[in-house]
Amino acid sequence: MYEGRAHVGQNARVTSDSRAAAGSGGARGDYQELVDELSELLGAPATLENRDFELIAFGAYDSEGDLDPSVLDPVRTRSILTRRSTAAVRAWFESFGITRATGPVRIPPTPEAGVYRGRTCLPVRHRGVVLGYVWLLDTDPGPGERQLAAAMQVTARIGALLADEAQHGADLSRELRAVLTAEREWQRDMAVAELRSALGPRAETPHAVVCVAPWPSADPDDAPSVRTVPGATALCTVPWSASAVSLALLVRLRSADVPAPATSAAGRLLERAGARGPGRPPGGAGDAGGVAAGVSAPRTGLADLGTAWAEASAAARAARAEARFGPVAQWTSIGAFRLLTSLPARCADDPAVRALLSPAHRELARTAEVYLDCAGQAGRTAAELGVHRQTLYYRLSRVEQLTGLDLDDGEDRLLLHMVLKARRL
Repeated sequence: MYEGRAHVGQNARVTSDSRAAAGSGGARGDYQELVDELSELLGAPATLENRDFELIAFGAYDSEGDLDPSVLDPVRTRSILTRRSTAAVRAWFESFGITRATGPVRIPPTPEAGVYRGRTCLPVRHRGVVLGYVWLLDTDPGPGERQLAAAMQVTARIGALLADEAQHGADLSRELRAVLTAEREWQRDMAVAELRSALGPRAETPHAVVCVAPWPSADPDDAPSVRTVPGATALCTVPWSASAVSLALLVRLRSADVPAPATSAAGRLLERAGARGPGRPPGGAGDAGGVAAGVSAPRTGLADLGTAWAEASAAARAARAEARFGPVAQWTSIGAFRLLTSLPARCADDPAVRALLSPAHRELARTAEVYLDCAGQAGRTAAELGVHRQTLYYRLSRVEQLTGLDLDDGEDRLLLHMVLKARRL
């Protein structure tokens, strides 16, 4: 379970950051206010998670004792770093009956399970269905019966909010998917109109689109809850390839000049994708098995939502192709890849360069790419490759023989450079 604010250090700064993240979306501000209300009522930091043990909000409570490193048990440490718990930890806590409980559940410290400090769980229910949990660390003295009874009344309000947002969020996911997968312009216009109607005034606020690709699970129902991503307005999965999907996220921004909420959300989703996915870590240049994220240019309103998704997808492709962009790449920062990602895949199969791209000439292709990246400067290229200049000149002459291109000609160099970059995509 996640119980993070008071144990990360620099108490005031983290509290401020958490409030900004929580307040960036309408319902999240309500969650934050309710959790802060609980923390003040109980005299202890309260943490709210959904029923999948994913963080929603955590309360501010100034207690220097909670900063003591001795209370950082392995369960808490992992939850701070990954923002969620393992299946084993979740099953262990659920073994205390929290999924069936209608009142506070005391969970004692169990060092052999990695739980060095006891907790109290307040189940969050709505119409008999558990939707989440409020967690309290043991304090001395702990909250009394009246405090806990009052706290359960607050959890009922949280439950109603979770239930309402769950229904609303599902609708938004369907509408966002309809916008992003529309094949005809009139279909997209209709989907945008429906999404705009569902969002109300929020539709005209600044926003950015995030693409995380490929998402580890192709099951649309296995996507994270939109309410676990600060600033998220809608979230859905869309096709990425014949056998994979990507995750799309619409993120509200505080200002069109400040994309930080979108890049933070992208990083958080990458953490989850890395923890759950079977593939290799994100960010490797040319690593087709990596997971990366792209962020569109900020916009106000939904008129260009389709274009924003194209930008986010292109930025994710660039981040997968070039380590220097990833693992989170912004459309505004990928340079020539803004053009390359818009070209058909067949452009990477230019007949002049085809022979160079064969596996037998991989080292020659890499030499040519580094040489062109270094603006044709032999000294820089040789140093980058760790070879003698004469070795470099020999390799470049072999590149010219294989391709028929003249590396002293600007257009030939442009063609070769574009094909070498496009093949990464």
